[in-house]
Amino acid sequence: MATSNPAFSQSPAFQNKSAADASLSAENLQQMYESPSANAVDTDRMTVEDTIVKTAASFGVLLVGAVIGWIVPALWIPAAIIGLVLAFVNIFKNRKKPSPALTLAYAGAQGIFIGGISLFYENLWGGVVLQAVIGTLVVVGVTLALFATGKIRASARATKVFFIAMIGYGLFSIINLVLIWTGANSDPWGLNGSVHIVGIPLGLIIGVLVVIMCAYSLVLDFDAIQQGVKNRAPRVFGWAGAFGIMVTVVWLYLELLRIFAISRN
Repeated sequence: MATSNPAFSQSPAFQNKSAADASLSAENLQQMYESPSANAVDTDRMTVEDTIVKTAASFGVLLVGAVIGWIVPALWIPAAIIGLVLAFVNIFKNRKKPSPALTLAYAGAQGIFIGGISLFYENLWGGVVLQAVIGTLVVVGVTLALFATGKIRASARATKVFFIAMIGYGLFSIINLVLIWTGANSDPWGLNGSVHIVGIPLGLIIGVLVVIMCAYSLVLDFDAIQQGVKNRAPRVFGWAGAFGIMVTVVWLYLELLRIFAISRN
């Protein structure tokens, strides 16, 4: 039976048994079994392992950028603008052929932005950065473990609810920013801080829901990578997977940073 894995489908050892017996000796079979398996470089196909390497490299660049942003916090505003532009460029490029350089450039710019804004939060609410980092690692780790064990999967209905919630959250965020910028709401957090439900700031309630949305977004990212591997997408699309995970993790970190800051009030 043919398989989609080129490491197996290209080997006569995994062809029809009669054909393999006719063309291969026991010595030849032993040599093939002892030879290394084809990897992502050999096949030029997307693999989970290769995508993990690309994701780790992207986060490495992001961390370097975060250190720079922490040391030179004045760079966070231009870095935020550059990062936003690069995000849209990468989204457009990933439809046809992802660019490693653009993905790493986005990681660097986003890292500088995160470093600068993290220092701002830390100066006002000491300890929130460490809390947000730990919270991010926990959410990502738990989500990955649940996905890997098959306990959670993306579904059409859940994805539809997710996108509706995303639209609603986006509209709320825009309205909240307008209220803050125009002075209609004097609270630094806008509606997130001024509105309370049974004594709990609205920002904390919405924040918990957004963290759940981030976790499901990670599930969609993992599912997309898995599907890309199944479709035998070109190896370069591993950078698209790395970019998607990076966007979601950054979103999750910033949301947790905001949640812990609001809770201090």
